[in-house]
Amino acid sequence: MAQYPSYSTLSPPKSQPMASLRGSAATVRLLHSASRVRLSLSSASSSLSISSSSSYSPSSLKCLQFSPLAPHIFKDQRSSMSTVAAASDPAQLKSAREDIKELLKSKSCHPILVRLGWHDAGTYNKNIEEWPRRGGANGSLRFDIELKHAANAGLVNALKLIQPIKDKYSGVTYADLFQLASATAIEEAGGPKIPMKYGRVDVSAPEECPEEGRLPAAGPPKPADHLREVFYRMGLNDKEIVALSGAHTLGRSRPERSGWGKPETKYTKNGPGAPGGQSWTAEWLKFDNSYFKDIKQRKDDDLLVLPTDAALFEDPSFKEYAEKYAEDQEAFFKDYAEAHAKLSNLGAKFDPKEGIVLDGVAGEKFMAAKYSSGKD
Repeated sequence: MAQYPSYSTLSPPKSQPMASLRGSAATVRLLHSASRVRLSLSSASSSLSISSSSSYSPSSLKCLQFSPLAPHIFKDQRSSMSTVAAASDPAQLKSAREDIKELLKSKSCHPILVRLGWHDAGTYNKNIEEWPRRGGANGSLRFDIELKHAANAGLVNALKLIQPIKDKYSGVTYADLFQLASATAIEEAGGPKIPMKYGRVDVSAPEECPEEGRLPAAGPPKPADHLREVFYRMGLNDKEIVALSGAHTLGRSRPERSGWGKPETKYTKNGPGAPGGQSWTAEWLKFDNSYFKDIKQRKDDDLLVLPTDAALFEDPSFKEYAEKYAEDQEAFFKDYAEAHAKLSNLGAKFDPKEGIVLDGVAGEKFMAAKYSSGKD
């Protein structure tokens, strides 16, 4: 999870993805999916709910649209009482994916979108049950307080790139959009199809962001130990650590952000995107197993090798998988796809509990609901 490219110095989007009821102790929630709409108005003394367990009609949504509550539900962004979109709409997810593909073609922003999804999910702590305190893929990275964490330097640019798509598809949560963008970027760069599930619930306030320090560092004193400390906390194993490290086949490290890498190399001086930085591979917008080959050979001084990269061929357990992936791209793709899907679900609270699958693509072999506490 080292530093990836940016495209300009930008400020975080001013609009907050929250809506509210003014002057009321009540909280309004709009929860929707392909099969369910539920509107609930609750307070300490009373509650009102309108629900359908099977389907909704366009007319019912039209009535909601013109309800006196609608302007507060969808527009007001200033009260502390907020809505939570509890499930993404499958049709909007598919449309958003097509827009992400166009964004990737026009901006060559594959690496930074991968990093966006990883860093939202990578704060997960398996030892904490409570959501959202446990961290993970919950959309918290959209808030300024978390964007300012040192490990997230430059990710404000990724949020700026993706925000117009979020504005267009209000039925997609930030948590889902970040993971959708990350998986789509891998696939569009030539990588494997990721068996993703969607339906992640967003946190609603910056107070719910995780504390700083949960993401891996590039140059710790004991790289292998550090990787295990961070990734074991997420519930990942050595094979998954090495497979996920292979995503460094994409992108560049910028010294002005991370303190690592050269200002530019023969591979990065002309872009695409903003020029500069040092890449791990010569073709740093192509997803393949060249990362493992290049680290093993170390024949090109213009290619980056961080201490955590070198550890993959120095630690005996890591080396077993790194050697395998350097020789067998198919094995790498298989293990990477499984590890990426698992990472994308860490800490998430899903609605529906089993998640939403697009295109009939089989999901991971364990249920996404595994990451949801029974209390959620």
